[in-house]
Amino acid sequence: MDHSASVSPPRPAIKVRALAAVTRIAGVLLVPIAFCRAPGRARFLACQWALSLRFPAEDLRGLAPEALAAFTHARAEAFWRDGQLIGLTSGYRDAAEQRRIFLAEVRRTGSVSAARRRVLPPEESGHVRGLALDVRPTEGARWLERHGGRYGLYRVYDNEWWHFEYRTVVPVRLPHPDAAGWLDGHGAAHGRSRTHGDETWPDVTRPDAVDGRCSWMAQDPGARP
Repeated sequence: MDHSASVSPPRPAIKVRALAAVTRIAGVLLVPIAFCRAPGRARFLACQWALSLRFPAEDLRGLAPEALAAFTHARAEAFWRDGQLIGLTSGYRDAAEQRRIFLAEVRRTGSVSAARRRVLPPEESGHVRGLALDVRPTEGARWLERHGGRYGLYRVYDNEWWHFEYRTVVPVRLPHPDAAGWLDGHGAAHGRSRTHGDETWPDVTRPDAVDGRCSWMAQDPGARP
């Protein structure tokens, strides 16, 4: 008998599924406690509590109020409607932390232009403004890419499946972070206009979704912006 066709899932995958199942059960069990705290928001609170247990290292502090509200409500819908867990690996960063990450990437790649394809300096980063969120796991990112627009959350770079930003207008998908600078100088020739300040992109349509994984960060999206 050929046993090669029946390959068991790797142990890490089994562990992730088990943790997801436990988290969903915890969410259900926490509903009565949340109801005592806030009857009208019991399921919402229970979801956030359960996810904080599953992703204990996540830090929602510092996010802009509108980005925080969008993210927590989006993942509550994902949790209760589709059983999908969405965790935050990196949200707000102060300017010093963002600069440290940027300079480390400059050293790693050997040039500023190469680094900017992965990381933006603090004056250009959505993380410093509290509007950018790096999420996990990949299934959660896919859910957010399909449904996050209802909450103003959009994936903005092809090479970063984990990176979403809060926008009031649907943004054009860029190939990488440094492409925004290129469009500043060439956008008019391509029918694109950028509004500085609120980072909106009027009069454009969003390209088809692409699950563009970046191999150097596929396992640890929280390490980069």
